[in-house]
Amino acid sequence: MTTAADQVLKGLFSEAGLDDPYRYYAELHKLGPVSLLGGDGGYAAVVTGYQAADELLRDPRFHVADDVFSDDHGGPGWREHPLLAVLNNSMMYSNGPRHLTARRLFHQVFTPRRVTELEPAVGQLVDGLMDQLAERFDRDGEADFMTEFAYPLPSSVVAALLGIPQDDLAWFRPRVERINDFLDVVGKTDEVLAAADQATRELSDYYQDLIVARRKTPSDDLISQLVAAIDAGLHEVSDYDLICNLLVLFNASFVTTIHLIGNGMWQLLDQPGFSAAAGSPAFVEEVLRYEAPVQFVARWSEEDAEIAGTVLPAKEIVLVMLGAANRDSLRYPSPDLFDAGRTDVKPLSFGAGPHYCLGAALARAEARIAFPRLLERFPSLRAARPPVRNPQQFLRGYKSMPVAT
Repeated sequence: MTTAADQVLKGLFSEAGLDDPYRYYAELHKLGPVSLLGGDGGYAAVVTGYQAADELLRDPRFHVADDVFSDDHGGPGWREHPLLAVLNNSMMYSNGPRHLTARRLFHQVFTPRRVTELEPAVGQLVDGLMDQLAERFDRDGEADFMTEFAYPLPSSVVAALLGIPQDDLAWFRPRVERINDFLDVVGKTDEVLAAADQATRELSDYYQDLIVARRKTPSDDLISQLVAAIDAGLHEVSDYDLICNLLVLFNASFVTTIHLIGNGMWQLLDQPGFSAAAGSPAFVEEVLRYEAPVQFVARWSEEDAEIAGTVLPAKEIVLVMLGAANRDSLRYPSPDLFDAGRTDVKPLSFGAGPHYCLGAALARAEARIAFPRLLERFPSLRAARPPVRNPQQFLRGYKSMPVAT
């Protein structure tokens, strides 16, 4: 049976919703913090209220869609696809002990102390990228901020952590984008899956070669440390487990940061009055609230579970709409207003609970360092032409952003 929420969701996952999802979020908010769906689209419910979303993400009854869920709903055939096999073997798509084992393995690189120690290196990367931007302005008169800065900064930071050569990063981008194309809620064609599978094969081979190289000649990077720990029997993971988690970690760690930086820069270009607050944590938090890079995540429960007075059915996918929760008027007055002075901002953009994003602190640090340095170096930075949206519902951001001085 089609519900009112089904109709709104249909609009949200359309071209109109891609352009402006927030008017559809406002309609869902009118229906309550949790709305049941008819199930025709493969989803049982949507959670849009801030308190309800925060509660569900922290509730141990709810899990990410893992291999158990995939077996129950689609049969074992999904294992024939390299992408799906890798995803379901990673910590991002696993629950319980397997998730905890992988998370402990990688947690060492994203501790607050490690992030603080990385900040000088992030500043150096920002300065180097600004030098390149200046050269591009002198030569061409304008530059694409997303290609010239928002992409290379977070990818370079994560690459430096893992030990991936900087010269290889251009090779990564199209493969990461093919995987992200499949992760979106629309456009899941056989061709998109085939392209994502091929990208996964190529990335997996790359990481396998890197592991072999680091095992032979260790370096001072995370992959060398992880390989040494595995060989010493300190972690119950295989090389394949490591490859799966490296692939997902690299993709997730910098893709969200790309859009955090891009979305924040557009606010600064569109509303120059915010420039004085650009380097403050409050500004970064408001960017995350106002335009969440990741708009939704999926969860399921093995049993019927009540959230905000609504019983969510067992073993069915529930969409937790992070972008909508961040625009909940019950949590944030005037939620559709970007307010750099807003207080008590705690966006759900990096999730909550056991699957809270490991790289959240690093992403915030990169944005906090980058924005004021950019404005100091290029005080007359302006939009050369309107930006082009990233054509995905899942990731909210820009594909290109031409800028000039």
